[in-house]
Amino acid sequence: MSSRQEPRHDVVVTGLGIISPLGVGADTFFDKLSNSQSGISKIDFMSSSAAPQNVGGEVKEFTESSARKTYLKTQRKSIKVMCREIQLGVASAALALENSGLDLESIDHERMGVDFGANLMFSPPDVLKDACWKCLKNGNDEVTFNYDQWGTIGLANMEPLWLLRYLPNMPACHIGISADARGPSNSITLDEASGNLALAEARHVILRDAADVMIAGTTGTRLHPVKSIHGRLWDELAESDSEPATWSRPFDLNRTGQVLGEGACSFILEKQSHAEKRGANILANLMGTGSCCIADQQGKPQIRRALASAMRLALADAGLNPDDIGHLNAHGLGDKQTDVDEAQAIHDVFGSYAEKLPVTALKSFLGNSGSGCGTLELAGSIVSLCKGVVPPTLNYDAPDPDCPLNVVHSEPRSVSNKRMMNINVTRMGQASALIARVA
Repeated sequence: MSSRQEPRHDVVVTGLGIISPLGVGADTFFDKLSNSQSGISKIDFMSSSAAPQNVGGEVKEFTESSARKTYLKTQRKSIKVMCREIQLGVASAALALENSGLDLESIDHERMGVDFGANLMFSPPDVLKDACWKCLKNGNDEVTFNYDQWGTIGLANMEPLWLLRYLPNMPACHIGISADARGPSNSITLDEASGNLALAEARHVILRDAADVMIAGTTGTRLHPVKSIHGRLWDELAESDSEPATWSRPFDLNRTGQVLGEGACSFILEKQSHAEKRGANILANLMGTGSCCIADQQGKPQIRRALASAMRLALADAGLNPDDIGHLNAHGLGDKQTDVDEAQAIHDVFGSYAEKLPVTALKSFLGNSGSGCGTLELAGSIVSLCKGVVPPTLNYDAPDPDCPLNVVHSEPRSVSNKRMMNINVTRMGQASALIARVA
């Protein structure tokens, strides 16, 4: 007899807070997905960037003014120590709490925690320039930077509380303070793999009875003066003479790369008995998670093997077989090789069922926001399955024989099986997977 415990599926989702290039809120998000309306266009809040033609997935509704008046109106004093991606994350958590109907006056705050993911954060050049100018020195007809003066002269010219604006653990800190969440708290910085991992950690906190409620999510941006340069140097970025909405083409034969984006999404997770006792609207059950990182002896990431391992671990954690999954929300980066590696990994795990398994890829709507992408993609499946459909993939016009997948495209696909798997992977081969069942 096996000693393995039966899988536990009694962690539920009771609230969603979505801030994406498609808009703010679950209803807007679903409407845009179901009507195949892209969130990728010319960037407004940056006049220039290293993103090709200054195109990306921008949250146009989210401005400094709207944050103060609407999304962060209870934290106006704190906004000055939040960069844009921290603001996005904190606002998404506030929306999720509101959506959950949780009464913060009646819960045990010692039993409420936070698990949140974020990218590494960088100061824009205009924040650093004054301090840097003070450390320049002239000599021998050239200007050089005097590093010895940075700690004394340079830092003295930085804005007050500068560092607090750009620390990746600050979203969790601000969220915890705002909600008075005194339970377990953690921050994850693992690029695109962060979303599934943040929810996995939060789920296990509840399963080990260290909390009744967890606020879990991620925020991320690659629409940034420095990060867009990183994208240009490290990644294959899409570019075309056609409309920006057509640039992101996961698994399509004519894909040319990824599109940079931004966004944030938070979930309220609860022990099922806690949610039922208060009469909460249960959106989904979290069934299983898995993660893996694989590189060869030279340090080259093994994306296919890492993804396959993460998916198998999630299935084992959920106590499911591959053909129990109703659809897969793919990483769908849109670059030539990563999409092939991902398609091969899906076949490695799902075998012959991979030809039938519906696959969607929502970066075609949103771009790649780094840490923010996984939670937004999971939310896309949840809000769509609540309506009985799988959201489509945009711009899938010519199937690639090297990516033989059953890609949902053109329009949403009706399904009866409401179990889904969400997968993500980083350029370094760090993969994560999560399985959920919509109620």
